[in-house]
Amino acid sequence: MASEAFEEIAETFDFLDDWEDRYRHVIDLGKAMAPLEEALRVPATRVEGCASQVWIVPEIEGEGADAVFSFRGDSDALIVRGLIAILRALYCGLPLSEVPAVDAHAELARLGLDEHLSAQRSNGLRAMVERIRALARQAAPTAG
Repeated sequence: MASEAFEEIAETFDFLDDWEDRYRHVIDLGKAMAPLEEALRVPATRVEGCASQVWIVPEIEGEGADAVFSFRGDSDALIVRGLIAILRALYCGLPLSEVPAVDAHAELARLGLDEHLSAQRSNGLRAMVERIRALARQAAPTAG
């Protein structure tokens, strides 16, 4: 169910031999992402449960069954920005109805993230996934 963009990240992770190289790659993914405008860094877009400051802003294109999910995000921590970039690759471009069905834990486990992130970062990652799913569920009634 993973997108082509996520598959590319997974292939790169397979190619990289050690976790330090993968960690640097995650940071590079975050650096390549456009920053979120200051006006969107508000309590309503902030993700609770993350040690770092994290903001996620949904962007739904289309209506009804054709609605497509996307989001922009940002963080004050480079590694977390990279995790947001990975989540964008996993979720952006999916039909709105498919977002809650993505097994993010299994997909992210393919990258070995579950083995190498601190407990705090893992909790934050779970909070971001839950926020993304909630945003998709909230948008679904207007899409159908």
